[in-house]
Amino acid sequence: MEEKQAFNPYLPCYEYIPDVEPHVFGDRLYVFGSHDKFDGKKYCENDYVCWSAPVNDLSNWRYEGVIYKKIQDPRVLKGNHQLWAPDVVKGKDGRYYLYYCLDDRLGSEGIGIAVSDKPAGKYEFLELVRDKLGAVIGDREGDTVPFDPAVFIDDDGTIYIYSGNGPRTERKIGKEPRASVVMTLEDDMITIKTEPKKLLPVLGESKGTGFEGHEFFEASSIRKIKGRYYLVYSSVNLHELCYAISNKPDKDFRFGGVIISHCDIFPGTDRKKPVNCFGNNHGGIEYINGKYYIFYHRHTNRTQFSRQGCAEEIQILEDGTILQVEVTSCGLNNGPLVGKGTYPTYIVCNLYRNSMKTATFSHPTAMGKRYPYLIQDGLDYEPNNSNRVPPVQYITNAKNGMIAGFKYFIFEKKIREILCKVRGKAKGKLIIRTNLSKNPVGEVLIKPSNKWTEFRGKVEIEPGVRSLYFCYEGRGKFDFVEFTIYI
Repeated sequence: MEEKQAFNPYLPCYEYIPDVEPHVFGDRLYVFGSHDKFDGKKYCENDYVCWSAPVNDLSNWRYEGVIYKKIQDPRVLKGNHQLWAPDVVKGKDGRYYLYYCLDDRLGSEGIGIAVSDKPAGKYEFLELVRDKLGAVIGDREGDTVPFDPAVFIDDDGTIYIYSGNGPRTERKIGKEPRASVVMTLEDDMITIKTEPKKLLPVLGESKGTGFEGHEFFEASSIRKIKGRYYLVYSSVNLHELCYAISNKPDKDFRFGGVIISHCDIFPGTDRKKPVNCFGNNHGGIEYINGKYYIFYHRHTNRTQFSRQGCAEEIQILEDGTILQVEVTSCGLNNGPLVGKGTYPTYIVCNLYRNSMKTATFSHPTAMGKRYPYLIQDGLDYEPNNSNRVPPVQYITNAKNGMIAGFKYFIFEKKIREILCKVRGKAKGKLIIRTNLSKNPVGEVLIKPSNKWTEFRGKVEIEPGVRSLYFCYEGRGKFDFVEFTIYI
């Protein structure tokens, strides 16, 4: 690459921050999320960290460090619990308030609150959300389970907090007191002003509501855009982020549609074949330097516990409708990637085998050894806390029928050659396509090699905005770390 660009995932490839809430404070974009560990065994095993970027340069990310440790919560003195998806809001007093829940093995279901004088912390534990009598919301008899809190201060100063999750399968209906709820807070940011009330329908109560097939599961995220309230959430389908819309912040929400699916499945169209293995999804909308973006996450390493943040530009129509967008490799780049130079394969946005007809869970049992996936060499890595060289992520377990897609590039001149850097026991060819329904534009022959080896091939790619698909035909399996586009 001859110039700095923004990719998906937008953070360094060794960083695993899912469940992101993006917020612009001043002239910087901050992303707050939970924090997975590479090759982790549970969700959110690491402490909260923060990254930020100038709003006018979303390729220039700065690591802000650890902003809140799990052991700061008095309920987790031994650090044997996880910090789940948070949200941050600037309070009326000018301080920043972080709301979060701990994993549901704790016994106390309350929403924690931490506070800081700066967006990127450090945050200090403040309290748990309580009622006027001091009881913890979530611990009282009859309370629904708090989950994935989202916080919003409206133009009239009312402070809203959204929370909850629902059953994902019929057999889970009615098992626990779970629901989508909203409540309001006093100006102290701790005490509820109004009791939690149900908001979006969950599975088992959606008939006739318009939410059928896309019922609320988890991951509440709230924004007010041009006078309308948008509640983004993860549906019972897991891989998709949907939105509900209302003219009021606490009632009358109607189903809006799907904003994004990290499988690239578009409901109601012929785009039903998944192009990625899937898992849960979580994210939010933010207005950045004149454009709206949806933030979401993808799954790596054949697991649910090594998730990475991605983002895509979205369009909001005059009537409030948000059109579904596809996953790309260039989400925050303000346009396609430059069609020349060297690119890492971890920016792949479609990764599957042509035998994958239905969505496959990102899990060793579900995937087996059949599908390609993303991995890195070495252990989990955190900047400023390691003398090691940062690990590089790459595609592994590439076998016959693998398709690795990258969208989009702008080719200003005709492309004549592509180089692929691979290793492994494979012998075959990477067929290059710009459109999977049209003829190939070239191929790269690869041979067995125990170390990273470069193989070149001739291509004929005409100028224009195009995808690149690497489709493998041959024997054996290999790792694929980067490719270079030559004019």
